Amino acid sequence: MAASAPTAGNSERVRLLGLLLKRRTVVVGLVVLGLIAALAILAPLIAPYAPNKLSVVNRLKPPGGTWLFGTDEFGRDVFSRTIYAGRLSLLVGGAVVVMAAVLGVTLGLCAGFFRRLDTPIARIIDAMMAFPDILLAIALVAALGPSLVTVIVALGIVYAPRLARIVRASTLVIRELPYVEAARALGVSTPRIMTRHVLRNLVSPILVQGTFIFAYAMLAEAGLSFLGLGVSPEVPTWGTMIAAGRQYIGQADWMTLFPGVAIVLSVLSLQMVGDGLRDVLDPRLRKDL
Repeated sequence: MAASAPTAGNSERVRLLGLLLKRRTVVVGLVVLGLIAALAILAPLIAPYAPNKLSVVNRLKPPGGTWLFGTDEFGRDVFSRTIYAGRLSLLVGGAVVVMAAVLGVTLGLCAGFFRRLDTPIARIIDAMMAFPDILLAIALVAALGPSLVTVIVALGIVYAPRLARIVRASTLVIRELPYVEAARALGVSTPRIMTRHVLRNLVSPILVQGTFIFAYAMLAEAGLSFLGLGVSPEVPTWGTMIAAGRQYIGQADWMTLFPGVAIVLSVLSLQMVGDGLRDVLDPRLRKDL
């Protein structure tokens, strides 16, 4: 009997993975996302030039053999800068997901499990979600000062209420289930109940919401960089590249085209993967597959 539980768990995971890979949109999203991640991670090996290498004599060169994506107003290679910028976008997205998960899950668990904390935490969550995401992020970055750490902290705070609300709603239901009541009756400690009996049943919605937050964070980081509130201007980001290309949109549209396409592909692929995870992990939606 002890050996059958892991086997059953493994077979269930394999079945869910099979259902996930049957969806063509998920496969396409994973392939595109994997390609973008590979280009970003291997940028030092793939990029033909350093991202900030100046060559004024080659400024505003159109895409061609030597310059795959063309050059910008300072003669910098747009292809090299685009794939290097992907590293920062993926870093910001991943760090924001981790921070939002830590804050959101902690707040949601406490609000849903402890009745006396529910009302104040719920009001804080509602108040934060009343503000548009980008406006709240701009306010936090402006107050703390623009930097990479500030952007991650600001976006983590902005997107934590999304997870907190989901975790709180699920915890309110799970804490009343018979197996949780049985654990209480047996004298199981509250932290153990929260982690082993409640949190373990919230992995699926947290995972699905995490993919969406990843996409939102990448898009928000590009928006902040576009407005000049992101990282240092010397660091290549898709937002700063698009902002710089606005002045040359008539004569060098490739300066905004390629970083814009990179943003669209990254966000769209994450959304497709998130939709597939939601359909597979939600038992109500899984029946339609």
